[in-house]
Amino acid sequence: MDYLNSVEGLEALYGAPSKGSLIKVADHLTPTYRKWIEASRFCVLSTVGPEGTDGTPRGDDGPVVAILDPQTLALPDWRGNNRIDSLRNIVRDPRVSVMFMVPGSTNVVRVNGEARLTADEALRARFIKGDKQPQTVTVIRINEIYVQCAKAVMRSRLWTAGDESSDLPSIGDMLKEMSAGEFGGEAYDKEWPDRAKSTMW
Repeated sequence: MDYLNSVEGLEALYGAPSKGSLIKVADHLTPTYRKWIEASRFCVLSTVGPEGTDGTPRGDDGPVVAILDPQTLALPDWRGNNRIDSLRNIVRDPRVSVMFMVPGSTNVVRVNGEARLTADEALRARFIKGDKQPQTVTVIRINEIYVQCAKAVMRSRLWTAGDESSDLPSIGDMLKEMSAGEFGGEAYDKEWPDRAKSTMW
């Protein structure tokens, strides 16, 4: 198999980008991009570090990020499994990309920028839910924001295909497989709903 090894060869295959794909890029939140980001409860955060790349889903019951100013977003880090792969990467390399999605919309809004982590008490307090607040907040400075063509979501029928997960392996199945049967996968799956509720935030 032959692989492409030059930008020139790649561009020769695809040709020039459309005018719309170029004029849609902004370096800050315009009114339309701001409205879109405020409606998004789910995003995928991509980072890069010495060990490689990482992509992680982030979600909330309201806007997934807070808007600090037209060029700055704040993403709370709610309790997870403490692997903190993305956070480790950000500490060492600030480059990030974020894809924002809204259920039912076939569009995706993308942000490329630079991020820093903070444990600032005042900023963390903005995200308090009950008696819980995030350990840190990722502050993202926007270098580029633009809308992604809807074809990928349309092609995959992401919002219209219904529930297709009934035959998928559970996390317990995967943990059992990866531990050669030593990890109690069935017990993990049984306990998971209650554990998830108690550590949602």
